[in-house]
Amino acid sequence: MYPPQLVAPMKAELVNVGFQDLTTAEEVDNFMQTTKGTALVVINSVCGCAAGAARPGVTAALSRSEIKPDHLATVFAGADVEATAKMREYTLPYPPSSPAVALFKDGELIHFVERHHIEGRSAEMIAQHLQMAFEEFCAEEA
Repeated sequence: MYPPQLVAPMKAELVNVGFQDLTTAEEVDNFMQTTKGTALVVINSVCGCAAGAARPGVTAALSRSEIKPDHLATVFAGADVEATAKMREYTLPYPPSSPAVALFKDGELIHFVERHHIEGRSAEMIAQHLQMAFEEFCAEEA
């Protein structure tokens, strides 16, 4: 477990742009079971690819996209252990991955970006990928 003072600035990067910080399994269940529409969930972590690509890529995609998910939430692997474990139940059949980015529609997983799709890629590449996912999955149905 990482100490709270270590992860606080990493959590703040997402919370400051509108992400709800889910810290318990109950909060995760409540979010997933009551959220209608599209939801972007970031499984955050302390690793370099989270700092260099995942968090900046996610925030860039959200700032540039006209089409965005309806809801934003995050859990922090290695800090909020129960919340992360519960969120990973919702991202099955994918194996545990952090960082990771999940897109849900009415509680159903519709797009997932695993760590191996983040490592070695730039924040710009992550942002472009997420913008395309937002356009495909978050657009209003006609």
